[in-house]
Amino acid sequence: MRRHAGLIITGSEVYEGLIEDKFEAIVRRKLEGYGASLVETVVLPDDADLIALHVRRLMASGTDIIVTTGGMSVDPDDVTRLGIRNAGVDRIYYGAAALPGAMCLLAYRENLPIIGIPACGLYHPTTVFDILLPRLLAGEALDQMDLARLSVGGLCRNCDACRYPACGFGKALS
Repeated sequence: MRRHAGLIITGSEVYEGLIEDKFEAIVRRKLEGYGASLVETVVLPDDADLIALHVRRLMASGTDIIVTTGGMSVDPDDVTRLGIRNAGVDRIYYGAAALPGAMCLLAYRENLPIIGIPACGLYHPTTVFDILLPRLLAGEALDQMDLARLSVGGLCRNCDACRYPACGFGKALS
């Protein structure tokens, strides 16, 4: 079954055209690598109410997964987490025991996953998003314990040539 994703890119700098968005191409490539399609992308300013409105709209649109980028840090204008929470999610988990990507977010509205990618996704070829995405697309319902379990094998070694997934990143030792 082909999965359909919606993408919400947040950040006033991107929205106002001060910096160029580079997340859409990254997310599209990763989704398509698993046979999923990116059906809609919206760029929004740092406005929690507007983010909540578009998360709710994508929830109602029939997408199988919602991906958000930006606003996952602790700066005062990082309001994406608040917007997702205000959209009426049932569960929300913030933070994963892995680098890069420790400030990721995972939320659910019923069985619909919403994943927030921190800015490191722009600079590192492999992050927590790469570990979680195939599992989410396969329909796994992940929780806080799944994010905590990433601590074993959760440190990317930043190899000169990234070999993921043929490496230990995100893999528990047996």
